[in-house]
Amino acid sequence: MIGRAHHPSDGDRGKDTARPRQRTSPTCATAILITGPARSGKSEWAERLARDSGRKVIYVPTAREDSNDAEWTARIEAHRIRRPPTWLTVCAATELEDAIEAHAEDGCCLLIDSLGTWVANLVELDETAWQARVERLLGVLERPSALVILVAEEAGWGVIPAYPVGRLFRDRLGNLVRRLGPRCASTYLVTGGFAIDLARYGTPLG
Repeated sequence: MIGRAHHPSDGDRGKDTARPRQRTSPTCATAILITGPARSGKSEWAERLARDSGRKVIYVPTAREDSNDAEWTARIEAHRIRRPPTWLTVCAATELEDAIEAHAEDGCCLLIDSLGTWVANLVELDETAWQARVERLLGVLERPSALVILVAEEAGWGVIPAYPVGRLFRDRLGNLVRRLGPRCASTYLVTGGFAIDLARYGTPLG
């Protein structure tokens, strides 16, 4: 039997239960977070925002090159070919916070690609050490006057990892992205050929 549609009664009106939460002011007011699944175009969207900013761009890759991994090397090279030759490159496989502090100058744009690789590079840290690194990263992102664009992966959208270290990586990255999103001026989800500004159209969780 098909139930009758519910219409709000007079007693329902004015209640706050369905009212969207108001977003608080972002604490990382010059930061943009871009997240999405694999091959979604998130890096390309980040590169477009960096180019359109009109600022001097400093590209901050977190990947370690491995000459024994041809597929990984090809991915890195594809990113390199897309970038304008005028962009500076500062590698930060593990010391991302130091790179931000050293290069976040007025009038420049830091493009960090990606947080997932940074998390993977530090996955062997114990929980106390890892949380200290997260807090330091959040702290340095609140201070720079430069535009900082961060690319992150949505690792939790796929198959549940079979090994504990894989699940640890997934959980740490997911928690980091969740903490960063509300703090950034804009948070884009890139999927299905579109970039959606979640800060504009989404409802904050709290």
